Amino acid sequence: MKTDDLINLMAQDAPVRMRLGRMMGLALLAGVAVSVAILVLTIGLRHNMSTVVETARVLFKVCVTLVLAITACRLVFQIGRPGVPVRTLALTLLVPAAMVVLAVAVELLVLPQQQWATSLIGGHPFFCMAFIPVLALAPLTGFLLALRAGAPGNPGLAGAAAGLAAGGIAAAVYAWHCPDDSPLFLATWYTIAIAVVTAIGFVAGRRLLRW
Repeated sequence: MKTDDLINLMAQDAPVRMRLGRMMGLALLAGVAVSVAILVLTIGLRHNMSTVVETARVLFKVCVTLVLAITACRLVFQIGRPGVPVRTLALTLLVPAAMVVLAVAVELLVLPQQQWATSLIGGHPFFCMAFIPVLALAPLTGFLLALRAGAPGNPGLAGAAAGLAAGGIAAAVYAWHCPDDSPLFLATWYTIAIAVVTAIGFVAGRRLLRW
């Protein structure tokens, strides 16, 4: 039997699809729960979050990380199903990217140039880069374990999608603590942290998701 025929047969196996969907759902719920618990039990929520969440910068930070988490999770939920096209879902990742680019452009227009470096560096860049991957460990592990029940056509790409989704979840959780609100900070340090998790997912996927 040719490989393409085998993939098509697996794609038509409805029970496998349902089982994979349930596992991905459980991985998502468990990953979010663990990430939130780690945040709350360690560094906690931002002390003035109830008042600053209505400001434009904080609201944007919370919304754009949530949009990234949702779009990336939609992609990873489908990428483990053999034969299912994911290009359209992958293109939706351009939405949060465009939101960040637009916000950075606005920030550069309204801020004096001498404040750009201060806004970019913020107060806790290295903690942000370190803690987002920590928060991403649980959802990444859950997604990878769930994807082992599927048959992704490209294990490395599936692992990278799992890493991106886990990084998006972690960023969305960390946004409720992070005191650095500039889009310049978000575009730099959040992006680096999420890229690290995505790279880890790619490497792990190539090793764990081969079939």
